[in-house]
Amino acid sequence: MASTTFRPLHDRVVVRRVESEAKTKGGIIIPDTAKEKPQEGEIVAVGSGARDESGKVVPLDVKAGDRVLFGKWSGTEVKLDGEDLLIMKEADIMGVIG
Repeated sequence: MASTTFRPLHDRVVVRRVESEAKTKGGIIIPDTAKEKPQEGEIVAVGSGARDESGKVVPLDVKAGDRVLFGKWSGTEVKLDGEDLLIMKEADIMGVIG
């Protein structure tokens, strides 16, 4: 079976969370139940952009492959091809890392 192709619409992006470290700097191992969901991810796909008042499409500032920081409660969790991903608006992204 072929994998699903998903293209977000307008100013939405698809983000794959980046896993956080399982140990603290002091070497204490953090159990899965105590770990917070990471607020860092990698852009998987981007929409074509939002339309401005005149109807012109404004492209997004992020692209597939960018590592980004986003708000703790940002996005909608979805499962595509067995992978947990987030779909969010570009406005939910705080910035690009690196």
